[in-house]
Amino acid sequence: MSDYSERGVVSEFEGQRVEHVLVTSAADAGQPCVIIFPAVMGVTDLEIGFARRLADKGRAALVADLFGRRFTPDDRNAAFEAMSKLREDRAALRRRLVAVLESAREQAEVDASQVAAIGFCFGGQCALDLARSGADIFGVASFHGLFDPPGLEPQPIKAKVAAYHGWEDPMVPPEAVVALAKELTEAGADWQIHAYGHVGHGFTNPHASQLGIAGVEYNAAAARRSWAALEDFLGELFG
Repeated sequence: MSDYSERGVVSEFEGQRVEHVLVTSAADAGQPCVIIFPAVMGVTDLEIGFARRLADKGRAALVADLFGRRFTPDDRNAAFEAMSKLREDRAALRRRLVAVLESAREQAEVDASQVAAIGFCFGGQCALDLARSGADIFGVASFHGLFDPPGLEPQPIKAKVAAYHGWEDPMVPPEAVVALAKELTEAGADWQIHAYGHVGHGFTNPHASQLGIAGVEYNAAAARRSWAALEDFLGELFG
């Protein structure tokens, strides 16, 4: 097992204090960096675990604090309310995501020219929205993310885009998948969408079924396959 360095990265977004978590497994500066946008519950042990897996491959990983607080399982309703509030103003959300990108680039351990982003569920939408902003970032990947567009002026997408999607996801029906492909094509993106049959929402989270939402459950095969696809994608991005 690697020895990890984990530290808080305190920042401010429009008057709100946020604290990201930077995870590395090497002391060297100038590592490629992967931003992780969490699901609705924000920064949890699950995202830190994903960050450690990335750090094992010599990449810095910044787990983004999008809510300005940590939620416990008992805070589920508050977490969903916070997520809904961010989704109501996609322009403000875009500014927040770009601010996270700038925070990542400012860290001494990070090669500011080699940054990608991934996200899970709501975080998957955040990863897509960062690409939609036209940000100069290597690539983004969405795991069981929400696909609905932000309703903002379209920008050329510079990032390569990957989406890992459960075909039975009740929150993202097939027509939304086709719409995303059309949107990414019109934005000039280099894109790929991986759809997993008989798989629902939240398939990377071993505790997904605890939410008690129909169609939200862990799928070990899809989790393994999507992470392998991500590793190939990051290898292409970072060389």
